[in-house]
Amino acid sequence: MSRYNFKETEHKWQAAWAKGDCFAAKHDPARPKYYVLEMFPYPSGRIHMGHLRNYTMGDVVARYKRAQGFNVLHPMGWDAFGLPAENAAMEKGVHPKQWTYANIAAMRDQMKAMGLSLDWSREIATCDPEYYQHQQKLFLDFMKKDLVYRKESWVNWDPVDHTVLANEQVIDGKGWRSGAVVERRKLNQWFFRITAKSEELRSALAKLDRWPAKVRTMQENWIGKSEGMRIRFRLVGENTPLEIFTTRHDTIFGASFLALSPDHPLTESLAAKNSKLAAFVAECRQSGTAEAELETAEKKGFDTGLKAEHPFIKGHNLPVYVANFVLMDYGAGAIFGCPAHDQRDLDFARKYKLPVVPVVVPDDQDPKNFDVGAEAYTGPGHLANSDFLNGLSVDAAKEAIATKLEALKIGERVTTYRLRDWGVSRQRYWGCPIPVIHCDACGVQPVPTKDLPVRLPEDADFSVPGNPLERHPSWSKVNCPSCGKPARRDTDTCDTFVDSSWYFARFCSPTAAVPVTKEEADYWLPVDQYIGGVEHAILHLLYARFFTRAMTDCGHLNLDEPFAGLFTQGMVTHETYRAADGRWLEPSAIEKSSDGSAIEVATKTPITVGRVEKMSKSKKNTVDPTAIIDAYGADTGRWFMLSDSPPERDLEWTEGGIDGAWRFVQRLWRLADDTVQKLPAVNAAMPKNFSPPAQDVRSLVHRAVAAITDDIERFAFNKAVARLYELTNGIADAIKAIETNKDKWTSDDKWALREALEVLVRLVNPMMPHLAEELWHKLGHRDMLVNTPWPVADQSLLTRQTVTIAVQINGKLRATLNLPANLPQEETTRAALAEPAIARHLGETTPRKIIVIPNKVVNIVA
Repeated sequence: MSRYNFKETEHKWQAAWAKGDCFAAKHDPARPKYYVLEMFPYPSGRIHMGHLRNYTMGDVVARYKRAQGFNVLHPMGWDAFGLPAENAAMEKGVHPKQWTYANIAAMRDQMKAMGLSLDWSREIATCDPEYYQHQQKLFLDFMKKDLVYRKESWVNWDPVDHTVLANEQVIDGKGWRSGAVVERRKLNQWFFRITAKSEELRSALAKLDRWPAKVRTMQENWIGKSEGMRIRFRLVGENTPLEIFTTRHDTIFGASFLALSPDHPLTESLAAKNSKLAAFVAECRQSGTAEAELETAEKKGFDTGLKAEHPFIKGHNLPVYVANFVLMDYGAGAIFGCPAHDQRDLDFARKYKLPVVPVVVPDDQDPKNFDVGAEAYTGPGHLANSDFLNGLSVDAAKEAIATKLEALKIGERVTTYRLRDWGVSRQRYWGCPIPVIHCDACGVQPVPTKDLPVRLPEDADFSVPGNPLERHPSWSKVNCPSCGKPARRDTDTCDTFVDSSWYFARFCSPTAAVPVTKEEADYWLPVDQYIGGVEHAILHLLYARFFTRAMTDCGHLNLDEPFAGLFTQGMVTHETYRAADGRWLEPSAIEKSSDGSAIEVATKTPITVGRVEKMSKSKKNTVDPTAIIDAYGADTGRWFMLSDSPPERDLEWTEGGIDGAWRFVQRLWRLADDTVQKLPAVNAAMPKNFSPPAQDVRSLVHRAVAAITDDIERFAFNKAVARLYELTNGIADAIKAIETNKDKWTSDDKWALREALEVLVRLVNPMMPHLAEELWHKLGHRDMLVNTPWPVADQSLLTRQTVTIAVQINGKLRATLNLPANLPQEETTRAALAEPAIARHLGETTPRKIIVIPNKVVNIVA
């Protein structure tokens, strides 16, 4: 029995594709383009199963679109700056550049072994000066457009990684990489003015109809548009009023306190005279600045002793606190607290024993009996305990109170956004240097374009934590480009999310002397299909959308949205295994029994089989894709990644699943190998007529073409795989049926089966390209399948020509009939009764009743 030799075959076809330059994308306005892009990887040194799944999906789309006649751009690069390289320098004594490029080389080889249809001639690495010099040019262009500025601000400080983090990089109060509890520091930082695009970024989400709804919702919530009021409260005994911002001005009669941010100017003024308040402020600054962190933190406050007059309740004064949950850079850095209708305010009020007065009551409840317990009421209703607002709906009350405040000239309607400007300064070495020079006489000066790139020094010292650029003896010492006097370079580098915010544009012209050639960008952009994890829904995707607009403002691009279509794939999961002593064990270190129990191979001791979880190094439930490729071949790994579950859901990796994929590979090989000698020559003339069995095969094949084409268009890869299993079974059954009648291979049978096998190979090609190429040549072709068009379904064959009818007697199957589809019931009945097996079973018995289910069943009740 012939077996498929994947090792030999995969190397052969990868070499042939490379030699033929099959995947190089060329600018060709005469052809429709299709740009497919997977989020590029960080070069850690090893690909993981998430890479295998992500890039397989992208490759299916790229190969499918290429077969459909599109001019496909499918590039690859490396998100190569970042802390892991610096940490490796400290731990292993290897330079970040050396570590990074060695990892790139290793991962490039691993990815090539996957058989991906990538245009490697466009490969970029963000740590290459040829890339980041253009990023520095963009930075300076943004400065000219006032989209970059520098200010002193409170920032999130990671005490382990010794760098600033954006709010989005603080997860549950901890650094997203180090896991260290984040602190607050006041530093001079560079910011991108992303808030200048707040409304544009928000409103444009409605047009991204090929993005997942959940991603658009996440971005809309992060941008956080709020229609509210600025209200000025008069402080008792003070001349300057306190301005607050609120979106719930309807609840003003339920106010029981005012609260200041620890960073509010009034707080700082009061703390200068009050050591206890100063200590409280210092305590607040031990946490980060991220709103999500403050939401979950214990609510703490300090009573300043100040009182504020309620604008509508004469003689009623509200205490003024400093509170740890109020952000300075949201609204006015001060709020009024209405505990009954805001959970943070309620938690705060309960802790400090402040009044809780419900002022919004559900429509079906009596205000006299309505009370708030441990949970604030935030639903709809009507106003109560609110003087002239009583009985109004929430929206009507907001309008009434806004009009009143504006008439009194103590408030104005305003629109605010939750989105904050993007702080991009990082106190690290392995990043893109910020291209500015600080001069005592001239201030901040841009590095002249002719002096770009500002390169990182090769001789950095990583022996101690902190920023090596700060410690370098000479790198920062330069002359001012304006006055020529001694000055210093900025020693901060860019947040690595800057690097990934425009790389998709650089792929359009990766060797150009400018950031992007407009002619190329106009042709290739936007990215037609972007693929990556949902964990990037806010950080990367929002920043990329801002960057695209900023590049357009500066004349580099002519579009606003970088990604027309977005697909977010699920994670790859696996069982977890734990030894009795608590050690996590790799799947290769355990042996399972048929009853589900397992032992550790090395010690022969029982282990605990845990939950199925995301593959992670910490729990060691990872499977090495390279080991799978070595053992089964790239096509088998690709097939399993596509077959087991919908691509947007998590995929559980199982050894049984990969074995099943391997068996199917061998089955396809044998199906073609056993049949090819009986088929007519390649491109043989199509018969004028086909027998019913041959017609059935053709109908089966063309229905599969139509369905699988639709499945791939909709990213329903698992459904496409299921249909390919069905098609393979149908072809195998047809061959078996023919071979049961010796010497009955007619010319139309042979032609129909060649068509069937060739179409099957073409449909399999995007998923298992090496096997498909080999089968294509085994079937007698000399051209490469990679250059062969996608099959097109014959519309006349999409309706079944014949159907298989089950004939039952008293509910038991006694025969099957192949009959024309949609045959009238009378003719179906006559054919069933005339069938010899049925006549034999009935004998002299006259049927009492005959039930016909069209195209499916004839049930004879005797």
